[in-house]
Amino acid sequence: MKTIKFCCLTVLMIGLATTTFAQYKTAERNDTVYLLPKTPFDAAATKRALEKGTCTIKGVAFARPIVNGIRMGKKILANKITVYLFPLTPYFEEHLAQKKQQNPRKLKFAFVSPECVQLKLTSITNSSGEFIFPDMKPGRYYIEGLLPWSETGVTSEKTGYIDDPYGGADVYTKRQYRNDYEDYIHAIVEIKKEGETVNIKLRDNSVKW
Repeated sequence: MKTIKFCCLTVLMIGLATTTFAQYKTAERNDTVYLLPKTPFDAAATKRALEKGTCTIKGVAFARPIVNGIRMGKKILANKITVYLFPLTPYFEEHLAQKKQQNPRKLKFAFVSPECVQLKLTSITNSSGEFIFPDMKPGRYYIEGLLPWSETGVTSEKTGYIDDPYGGADVYTKRQYRNDYEDYIHAIVEIKKEGETVNIKLRDNSVKW
């Protein structure tokens, strides 16, 4: 009996010592795969591309519900969302190529440098989804944004079964539902000459329209 008491006390003391006097702390795992462009970021060229010019980019941002893999249904206009414009430099082109390699299931994502994120223009859409970037220079640009929208409706689901002499019947109950979505809308724009106005449609191009 004395031996058992001694063993229990020893285990308890080891546990207390580990909790109180631990020398090492195991870091949390981070299995994220970071895809970063190998092309050097040219801040000077990016700033020159964002200098004031005589051109204009106008657009409408919108989405449509997906039905059987095809965009269908009523157009959903981007109401008061922020749209971002980046000069399409070699660095950013490599980033776009890496975005195609993204795999959320494998925690594989494409990133850009903090300086690249800072050197951009922004525009806020109106209630009709319209936006504008005035005073632009000729060149190629990448425009993107996130458009949140929701889908509501009524559906019937099986909630029971009635057994009777005539064969019985399933019981269905109607319920309301709401599904929330967020579309990544994007486009590449090219201004070819001074004074030009380019009109675009900003939408999700990853799904067939």
